[in-house]
Amino acid sequence: MPLYLSRFSYTPRTWARLIDHPEDRAEAARTYIESVGGKLHGFWYAFGTHDGYNLWEAPDNVSMAAVALSIGGGGALSSFETTVLLTVDETIEALRKAEGIQYRAPGGQR
Repeated sequence: MPLYLSRFSYTPRTWARLIDHPEDRAEAARTYIESVGGKLHGFWYAFGTHDGYNLWEAPDNVSMAAVALSIGGGGALSSFETTVLLTVDETIEALRKAEGIQYRAPGGQR
């Protein structure tokens, strides 16, 4: 199954609610991904540009998109970004396929 890395940030209101009522949001995330047949591999909070990160496994892009849309539409986050992760083998396969593509830069040659 494909792996996905999500980066998220809470709204100030969400942080205030969590301060008043602390809870393990990893359990909520686990429930969301398992509802589409996936698995949560990790949930971390962080300093910096994003408040947290998730590593998910989902059956396909549509299933992960459904989870992302549901979470993003919930109103608790100020940002939610998801990146599809490729294995080394998938990247090597892509590199081999890229060799056969005759790219031409705009206004010039390859």
